[in-house]
Amino acid sequence: MAFLVDIHTHTIASTHAYSTVHDYFSVAKSKGIKLFAITDHGPDMADAPHFWHFVNMRVLPRVVDGVGMLRGIEANIKNISGEIDFYGDYLQQLDIVLAGFHEPVFAPATREAHTQALINCIESGNVDIISHPGNPAYPIDIERVAQAAAKHNVALEINNSSFLNSRKGSLINCTAIAEAVKHAGGLLVMGSDSHVAFSLGDFDKSLEVISAVDFPIERLLNRSPVALLSFLASRGHTTLDEYNVLID
Repeated sequence: MAFLVDIHTHTIASTHAYSTVHDYFSVAKSKGIKLFAITDHGPDMADAPHFWHFVNMRVLPRVVDGVGMLRGIEANIKNISGEIDFYGDYLQQLDIVLAGFHEPVFAPATREAHTQALINCIESGNVDIISHPGNPAYPIDIERVAQAAAKHNVALEINNSSFLNSRKGSLINCTAIAEAVKHAGGLLVMGSDSHVAFSLGDFDKSLEVISAVDFPIERLLNRSPVALLSFLASRGHTTLDEYNVLID
């Protein structure tokens, strides 16, 4: 089965990334990707774009030459209360909201602190997807987080980049997360976490994790554009009408 939806990419607006929006559309077209999300780092990150970058995403086209692009953010979880660095009515203007731990914003602490921060973030209603929750620098109570995510209709990401270029040692945690989400009845999503467009839609290592636990494909949001869009609509996003052209 081909997975032609990617929810996690970064552009040159995050200056440690190397591709433009135009690059991503071009690579998506060449790879047959149907839908992807631009999710640059939230403004509290050291080299992230300014807050206005996310406010002004309204100028970006949502569909170009038959390829859809979601206007999104990978926000930073700021504290144990689960607050993120994007807020209020501005969140409602985005099509998709990811959030995760990043060392420059939330320094690694204790397992309980990480767990409580994730659960509070999930319960806030502000975040659709928790990015790279298997990061070994941030140990968590996987069962509690998986149960909270399932209860509140929040997806957990299996981040392909974690197995390749960053967050070394994630495999054991990510496998345990996939297993826990499976048993909790929750949702998973794969993200390339591309910092250059060439890796858009690359899920080889994430798929190994998904397969290892026999995760049900009907609860994997990458399985089709309609699966992801339906999930986002169920989360209250009202910005999705333009993507109807992608649904067969």
